[in-house]
Amino acid sequence: MAGVARASEHNLKNVDVRIPLKRLVCVTGVSGSGKSTLVEDVLYPALLKYRGKPTEAPGQFAGLRGAELIDDIVMVDQSAIGRTTRSNPASYVGAFDAIRAIFATEPAAQERKYTAGTFSFNSGNGRCPTCSGNGFEHVEMQFLSDVYLRCRIAMAVATAMKSWTSSAKAPTACEPASQKSST
Repeated sequence: MAGVARASEHNLKNVDVRIPLKRLVCVTGVSGSGKSTLVEDVLYPALLKYRGKPTEAPGQFAGLRGAELIDDIVMVDQSAIGRTTRSNPASYVGAFDAIRAIFATEPAAQERKYTAGTFSFNSGNGRCPTCSGNGFEHVEMQFLSDVYLRCRIAMAVATAMKSWTSSAKAPTACEPASQKSST
């Protein structure tokens, strides 16, 4: 077991945390509860400092437990890891494949003959033809820096997909929500 005692950085108010080792552990909580502060600002830099590695000063805490049981620590965040903004650790290890498969087994999806690919933002009907699934359109400017604008089509489809089970037909990226049919 590893952990940190009385973490008090930003929204954390004397929080004691115990983390089991040799397990996949998730830190969850509502927005603003201090998840990122705990992991990125307190625990990660504290462990790096304990290992003698260069780091920023860790956030406030009273004690570190179990650091001697950890051989190495690596921060994995949601930053793009490939050539496109869509490549992140979850897509790289195939986590979205399982999520898409679950979506495809929903009764509404089966009724509409949707496959897992229907729920992909990287290919097929799941990808927006305007922004190619990036969520932003790249506008090249001749004498100025290029501009990236939020894709209105992708945003409309994402909003419509949140309530797709209550509609007769889920919109795809090729069919903006404002033009979705009622068949």
